[in-house]
Amino acid sequence: MKVGILGAGFIGRAMAALAQSAGHDVMISNSRGPQTLTSTAAALGCALGTAQEAAKFGDVVIVAVPFGSMDALPVAALDGKIVIDTCNHYPDRDGPIEALASGSTTTSQMLAAKLPGAKVVKAFNAILAKDLETDGKPAGAPNRRALPLASDDAQAKQIVSGLLDQLGFDPVDAGTLADSWRFERAKPVYCIPLDRAGMVEGLAAARRDVELPHGSWRH
Repeated sequence: MKVGILGAGFIGRAMAALAQSAGHDVMISNSRGPQTLTSTAAALGCALGTAQEAAKFGDVVIVAVPFGSMDALPVAALDGKIVIDTCNHYPDRDGPIEALASGSTTTSQMLAAKLPGAKVVKAFNAILAKDLETDGKPAGAPNRRALPLASDDAQAKQIVSGLLDQLGFDPVDAGTLADSWRFERAKPVYCIPLDRAGMVEGLAAARRDVELPHGSWRH
């Protein structure tokens, strides 16, 4: 499978390394242009390109940019693509957003509204980059870490579930994009290592108006 990655920060680089190790063809990009990624691409062993090129390249495209940078995404190039949304809203960094604070939408619903032709799947947002690189285990391994995902598109969700499994994690279906608040920032399962049973329990325990203390997930 071809995997395009928009964003070359910690999550983008970790996802590129994992996808490469699983045998996928990867192209990574950032907002500053491929000339700034030469050493990164060489270290990872993947291709590099512009955001437009990476979006067109991928059968699956991973969005790993700061939440406030979503307006810069190549919308037309993502039409018809499976887009994995790894983004999280941090009010201190991105500014307050009333629609999120009031619970009238979710981060992934906001992204889906910006990418009307894409099949958005929320996934890989509820794990630290360093844990992405180290916590994956083969299928069937005891205490295998679980990660949640959500989407309004059943086929896209199935494909991303398979990718989660390939990269070493048990996928747990958390519902639609409207349900994805259950594993956004500061919810009980956000960046907390849990097995499948613990993930299911944590998702059920989430409350829309209750947040964990800021930074409590940085274990």
